Amino acid sequence: MQKRGYLTAIVGGIAVIGASVALFQAQPVAAQAQGSAAVFTPDGRLKVPEGFRRWVYVGAPLTPNALNGGKANFPEYHNVYVQAQNIDAYMKTGEFPEGTVFVKELTRLLNPTFPDGSRTEPSGRGFFNGPFNGIDATVKDSKRFAKTNGWGFFTFGHHSLPYEATAAESSVAECAGCHIANVAKTDMTWVQFYPMLLNRTAGWDTPQSR
Repeated sequence: MQKRGYLTAIVGGIAVIGASVALFQAQPVAAQAQGSAAVFTPDGRLKVPEGFRRWVYVGAPLTPNALNGGKANFPEYHNVYVQAQNIDAYMKTGEFPEGTVFVKELTRLLNPTFPDGSRTEPSGRGFFNGPFNGIDATVKDSKRFAKTNGWGFFTFGHHSLPYEATAAESSVAECAGCHIANVAKTDMTWVQFYPMLLNRTAGWDTPQSR
């Protein structure tokens, strides 16, 4: 009887250990648990993230040609989107989690009527979003992009729709170099352009300060 009870205890213990291992294996690391919108082809090209226009819209910097000698690097609006769970993580830690994706969709100025690119609307003279004109993305993956501070940069074309379906990683000279030189201390992100990211003490999902 003692031997049978001993064997039963061993079998029961093995079952518990097996269940614990299975549970552990089912729990992905933090970045995977949140789920990354980054999908790569077998040869390492990034696919245009699906549904990004439903993500959180964080801002739209503008550097028009008229203010840059007619040769602005990005003469369009930079409409920037990030998934909500990644903003939540940034607000708590000051860093974006692994797998974070930023999407920057460009729009041209709406039918300028003045040399500076502005036009007059009922709200007054100013700059207004016009047609889509390109899309870029950045992905945080410290292992894949170790040489560029953990972020990869991708361009799916700077032109009107449709965009390319996939994109190879851009060279350091094209994108990463500028981020490394200017915003390495803020997780490679221009947080100063986006009030909800810059002011981490305020609730990004409510209009009131915490």
